[in-house]
Amino acid sequence: MTAHLFTDRLEDARTRVEACLEGLLGSDPLEGETARPPTLVAAIRHGVLNGGKRFRPFLVIESTRLFDGPEQAALRVGAALECIHCYSLIHDDLPAMDDDDLRRGRPTVHKAYDEASAILAGDSLLTLAFDIIADDETALSPEARLRLIAALSRAAGIGGMAGGQALDLAAEKSPPDEDGIITLQAMKTGALIRFGAEAGALIAGAGEDERRRLHRYGAVIGLAFQLADDLLDLTADAETMGKATGKDAGRGKGTLVALHGPEWAERRLGELVAEAESLLSPFGAKAETLVEAAHFVARRKN
Repeated sequence: MTAHLFTDRLEDARTRVEACLEGLLGSDPLEGETARPPTLVAAIRHGVLNGGKRFRPFLVIESTRLFDGPEQAALRVGAALECIHCYSLIHDDLPAMDDDDLRRGRPTVHKAYDEASAILAGDSLLTLAFDIIADDETALSPEARLRLIAALSRAAGIGGMAGGQALDLAAEKSPPDEDGIITLQAMKTGALIRFGAEAGALIAGAGEDERRRLHRYGAVIGLAFQLADDLLDLTADAETMGKATGKDAGRGKGTLVALHGPEWAERRLGELVAEAESLLSPFGAKAETLVEAAHFVARRKN
């Protein structure tokens, strides 16, 4: 698959996911809801409908396609995953966390609204994610939906993304060693990417070996994603990234790039891409898009 065709697939997924999110984040209350406060809805939409790549839901869609699973269910699970990712960014930007003013080139939610609205927007998105998967409109068996909810809960929670954020905050006071950095990044960044890659096997009811293979693929590209991000934090400017750069170094946070240098990171990215290709090789041509996704992660510029 050429890079151009991959970009088209990524853009198609982004468009479809955004249309799905647009519908899910409307102002009209759902059955069982009393009302949706307008300011809260506006803050949520500001934090979600702001031009992201939607790479994590793209992984859900493509990993489901690998097994010829139901595309509409994959779209909704991908939207749920994106709700959790966006909640994490909204909270990550708060003054008590990373204290950022810009996200994707726009004011962060607490800057555009206020801190309370940002906190509640994140809370709402986290809850909504599980509502989306549990709903009958996500046309999967109850057992499949439960497996997805359990897997996403663990990816997002204490032993996943939220726990990784706690380790990241602690790293400002006591920089971790290399193993600590790897653990932190596998949780904060890698956990939701792993879920995105693995979700297709859960949606399609694939076998345990296929699920483990995609889980490892997600772990590999999650590490590559963070390595590329750390390189960009050193080399890119804020305008290109759409957010502040150089903050990790300024706060004394350890990264693998800081430990080993940019040249080592470039070599390691090549190794990770090769491992991703090897993991996907049993799927043949059907995995071309996911193979190209690994290359995309390693060479991204923002």
